[in-house]
Amino acid sequence: MNGPAAPVQAAHGDPLVPALAAGIDAALRRLSADPGETCLSEHAFANLYLFRQAHAYRYVGGDYPHISGVTYDGARHVLPLFALETTPVDVLRALLCEHACFYPLSTAQVARLDPAIFTWTASRADADYLYPAANFTAYRGTTLAKKRNLMKQLLATHAVTARAYHPGLADQALAVHEGWMQAKHKAHGEADDTPCVEALQHAERLGLEGFLYEIAGQPVGFVLAQEIRPTVFAMRFAKGLAACKGIYQYMFHHFCTAYPRPVAWLNFEQDMGLDNFRQTKLSYAPSALLPKFRVRLRVG
Repeated sequence: MNGPAAPVQAAHGDPLVPALAAGIDAALRRLSADPGETCLSEHAFANLYLFRQAHAYRYVGGDYPHISGVTYDGARHVLPLFALETTPVDVLRALLCEHACFYPLSTAQVARLDPAIFTWTASRADADYLYPAANFTAYRGTTLAKKRNLMKQLLATHAVTARAYHPGLADQALAVHEGWMQAKHKAHGEADDTPCVEALQHAERLGLEGFLYEIAGQPVGFVLAQEIRPTVFAMRFAKGLAACKGIYQYMFHHFCTAYPRPVAWLNFEQDMGLDNFRQTKLSYAPSALLPKFRVRLRVG
């Protein structure tokens, strides 16, 4: 980690735009060192783009390209698109003059860092929930018995049909989203309203795939997922009408069993420290919580 430092560009950067997608995705895939299910949900352009306003994401190019943003708990951070372990320390220090940490880095990434130079921490609220698809295909065992029963009750009283999602179904899916927002007493712009609407309108361009679910011709739910690694899917958006008990359990089951390509793992992303999210995600019996590390330089 020796040698002269290249100048670091101003932290203000440029907006995230679709033209940056290929380069950012290639860099994240190259650097993450997570070939399988341990890939973090944020390490994909589509997620960064959809939540660009929530996190104030900006792209900074140059010799040390990165994305500047703000975490949910207010920490300014750098998502590096370069390898920290081979970058001169003075370059890293210059970046951290305006940011609190490098984030999010995976377990595989921090394993390459020298602990004499770097220090790292992880917050429980940031961790991704990882599940084997087998959890949803049959909801076996006592832990998932309630999920299995809810799905059975739904199917005993309703014939649920599914259509592969495409933007031509956006109006139907948006009706579900609106119903979900009303049931949660959310105003427009709250929760994930803006990213979800944009995802439904531009799913193909963003590499999101899934299904719209209907009962008697009326939309009752949808899922949009992204294949972040072969057979590994981040569940970006899943919305169902509150009146249709069991719809979520059925949608996850159907996605894992009917998707046209193999599904081995689902990533339900983080709970952001919200108790209702945490309890719901834990109830599906995750096989692992994937930590997301905040990396800093040691003082001295």
